[in-house]
Amino acid sequence: MLLKRCVDIALSALVLLLLSPILIAVALALWLGSGSPVLFRQERVGLRFRRFYILKFRTMRVASGPSVTVAGDDRITRLGKFLRRTKLDELPQFWNVLRGDMSLVGPRPEVPEYVELFRERYGIVLTVRPGITDLASIHFRNEEEILSRSSEPLKEYAERILPAKLDLAEEYIRTRTAFVDISILFHTATAIVRTH
Repeated sequence: MLLKRCVDIALSALVLLLLSPILIAVALALWLGSGSPVLFRQERVGLRFRRFYILKFRTMRVASGPSVTVAGDDRITRLGKFLRRTKLDELPQFWNVLRGDMSLVGPRPEVPEYVELFRERYGIVLTVRPGITDLASIHFRNEEEILSRSSEPLKEYAERILPAKLDLAEEYIRTRTAFVDISILFHTATAIVRTH
């Protein structure tokens, strides 16, 4: 959809321009608080299975660990908790949108290992660009808390949460319109405000 792509470019460029003081302030706070790197890069699978690196502000200590995060994870820094709660850690993804890796609205991009678990379903989901937000972002905004209550968070994610996210992604693809995208953006903003 050419119109959607034009809107993505215009809005992501505007957000990056208007929020550049916040982006610089967060980057500086991270650098002063825990050094470099300031950005976290992780390989994700995008449109038509093309891989790309998603960008976020780093919220965890530089260390290896599980690909899913639970509430209370001791790898998350003090500043990282604030960035996650306010979703400020997601701001660099507007650069991914500007580059064409992502859209403002679309199924959230997943890491390759989980895409391979559901490759057939992702054959449908990845006919559209992944997004910064989607129906699953709204429904599972407390995902880390859900996982923290499980004795096997990785299994819980792979067997229950991810299939539910794919259901929502397929629903989005069946029903997507400009109005649906606007509605998802509105409900995402409302959900962020309500948690503070």
